[in-house]
Amino acid sequence: MSSLTMDSSVQAVPVHTARLRAAQDEGPAVKALLIGIALVFFVLFLLLPLILVFMTAFSRGIMPYLSALSESDTLHAASLTVLVAVIAVPLNIAFGLAASWAIARFEFRGKSILTTLIDLPFSVSPVIAGLMFLLIFGRQGPFWDWLDANNIRIVFALPGLVLATLFVTFPFVARELIPLMQMQGSEEEQAARVLGANGRQMFWRVTLPKIKWGLLYGVILCNARAMGEFGAVSVLSGHIRGQTNTLPLHVEIEYNDYHTVGAFAAASVLAVLALLTLALKLWAERKMVQDGHRG
Repeated sequence: MSSLTMDSSVQAVPVHTARLRAAQDEGPAVKALLIGIALVFFVLFLLLPLILVFMTAFSRGIMPYLSALSESDTLHAASLTVLVAVIAVPLNIAFGLAASWAIARFEFRGKSILTTLIDLPFSVSPVIAGLMFLLIFGRQGPFWDWLDANNIRIVFALPGLVLATLFVTFPFVARELIPLMQMQGSEEEQAARVLGANGRQMFWRVTLPKIKWGLLYGVILCNARAMGEFGAVSVLSGHIRGQTNTLPLHVEIEYNDYHTVGAFAAASVLAVLALLTLALKLWAERKMVQDGHRG
């Protein structure tokens, strides 16, 4: 019986290999078609809009472009965008490290629930997330009387923008680190523990060097989403010029006011940030691959 099974498995291997080679050896027409479709999508949906953003921003010359960027509302929107990211990203780093460490290294009740909740912002519309915070902390919310009595403002203020940004960005760091730490295992941490390392030494000297490029990759994605977030922030900002408008919201307001150069000048800043994020992302991916080969 076992010999029959072995013979059938031996016969199945060449068949599977032949099919795999046949699938890989597609004709040049199929290859050209697939490459052509990819290039068309790239040009129509990525390259052409990016070119049009810069062309419109510089349509009246360099001085109107620089003047639009130096307006007080634009500068405030840019500084507010950076401030929100500076607050939200480190908090997401702390949460991502803690969540990934707990999920990858321990077994506990509710682990699957925690894993599911981390993915919640991917399935909930950012506008709905902003509306939830508005219903909780707004005038009709259960905490309004206490917040108002203590002169604390959440909605239409910086804390609301940070809350909205935290919600939409907190999966990014954790989702990069969890599979990476699960794949690496905990043998080195256990060895460090046996050799007498405490928790802090184990984290800084063993765990962090192994996950540093994955962590950087997650931080890059998290920061990009924080600076470019529109939906949730739009609900909680109140669209107050010079106070609660981040750069994406400023682009919308300028465009609706027919300030085309100002809108596209601000959009060009976001486009440059996107290109810089893409370059950093590719660099981090290359570092992760190099570390994987060394491992």
